[in-house]
Amino acid sequence: MRRKLIPLNLALAALIAAAAWRIRDEWQSVQARRQTVVSHRIAPAPAPPASTPPAPPVVQPSNYIEVAQKALFWKDRNPQVILEAPAPVQEKPAPPLPVLYGVMDIGDGPILMMSEKGAARHRGVRVGETIGEYKLAALEGEALVLNWEGKTVRKKREELAPKKDDAPPVAADTGRPAPVVTSTPSAPSQPQSPAKSEPGVELTAGVKACIPGDTSPAGTVVDGYKKIVTPTPFGNQCRWEAVK
Repeated sequence: MRRKLIPLNLALAALIAAAAWRIRDEWQSVQARRQTVVSHRIAPAPAPPASTPPAPPVVQPSNYIEVAQKALFWKDRNPQVILEAPAPVQEKPAPPLPVLYGVMDIGDGPILMMSEKGAARHRGVRVGETIGEYKLAALEGEALVLNWEGKTVRKKREELAPKKDDAPPVAADTGRPAPVVTSTPSAPSQPQSPAKSEPGVELTAGVKACIPGDTSPAGTVVDGYKKIVTPTPFGNQCRWEAVK
């Protein structure tokens, strides 16, 4: 029995040897190909030539005229927008100029007898005070400088004098017509009866004017006011001051 297995064992041994040889031969072949691949150097391909991209086309507004004409939310849209011209700004008209009745100086600066209108009640106004909507900015000789909303108005005294058709002015505190007080009062054309010895129109706080024709002596006290007469190059200036 054992003798029959000997040839079979020999055949198996030969087959195993042949397989081992075949495997060794394939392994060596694989190693040779690997060594060839690893040792082979591939030359890099040359870089393609650089080219400048073409410039984008210039945007033309006319190419989009259809977009402007075919609006999504309004059928009859007009691409030409018409702007309305702004309404002209109308300046505020200047108010009527005040009326000047006269100028007097009792020693502490000029006082101008003025009223807002020809028939309005007049009062004494000093430089820096307001009369109506105007402010008396300065008194330059025969000219008055008035300010109104940042604008300067320069008028001569005769331009602000009352017109002939204006009603006579109303006194500030009394029912009698107010006297026209000037730096150089003119003499009356007709003789007048002596006036009462009492204060006249209030010029400023605590100071009243004298009534024309008042012949009472200086120092007279009436209704809490004392008569004071001050000599000036233009003549005597009269006023009534409140007695303290």
